[in-house]
Amino acid sequence: MACGFRRSIASQLSKVLELPPENLIKSISAVPISKKEEVADFQLSVDSLLENNNDHSRPDIQVQAERLAEKLKCDTVVSEISTSQGTVNFKINRELLTKTVLQQVLEDGPKYGIKSELFSDLPQKKIVVEFSSPNVAKKFHVGHLRSTIIGNFIANLKEALGHQVTRINYLGDWGMQFGLLGTGFQLFGYEEKLQSNPLQHLFEVYVQVNKEAADDKSVAKSAREFFQRLEMGDMQALSLWQKFRDLSIEEYIRIYKRLGIYFDEYSGESFYREKSQEVIKLLDSKGLLQKTMYDQVTIL
Repeated sequence: MACGFRRSIASQLSKVLELPPENLIKSISAVPISKKEEVADFQLSVDSLLENNNDHSRPDIQVQAERLAEKLKCDTVVSEISTSQGTVNFKINRELLTKTVLQQVLEDGPKYGIKSELFSDLPQKKIVVEFSSPNVAKKFHVGHLRSTIIGNFIANLKEALGHQVTRINYLGDWGMQFGLLGTGFQLFGYEEKLQSNPLQHLFEVYVQVNKEAADDKSVAKSAREFFQRLEMGDMQALSLWQKFRDLSIEEYIRIYKRLGIYFDEYSGESFYREKSQEVIKLLDSKGLLQKTMYDQVTIL
């Protein structure tokens, strides 16, 4: 639709400038909608038409814009022509614009806006969009919502343009917080509450164990030991961690379904657990690691 208006404007300009319309179409840009004022629908930058870009020899752009505008005439497509800051502005006939838009919407349906010839030569790509990314065992909150909405919009847009899109939710599902959570659940957790309202119960456990760890060094030590067991691949610790992860994802999927959002893959920091061990062995063989008093590894 917009391309049709551009071609009409380019056709009139080509007669005045004695240039092929095809050379002018790309120089005619749509004007973003402004709440403050309605200046024009399309504009032509006179600067883009001048071959000589030397500021000392180039004629005044605004003067050139005004001279060009004087040679142009309104027609059935363009209802108003004006100039501003070196541009020639074109306002489209509102009755024609309304009829054209409505007709195009009826013809294209859900494809309206993406069948433009501007996208006809767009190369098809494989695109990964990673978004949302909440932390496992924590409630989905408004802080995640912005990333979720923007990411989903980008994924939908790319998909509508014909790209092969993979939607990834990269979860915060590893780290020392799971040492605290594992220890906390062993101390304060209830299986019934975990099954009925998993994220709420895990949040309550996490808050409680943090308070206990701040006052009781033995609880903090147990949390470090639990996370060490996770990193070493202890089956009991991993089984509990996996349960927290699975229940969290189930709850997230329920929320995403209400928002009309889906993911092709749920990944996370735990994906690199085994891979990180290879890196640690390599660094250790080069003498680049040092153990702290808590048996945690520090890179020198």
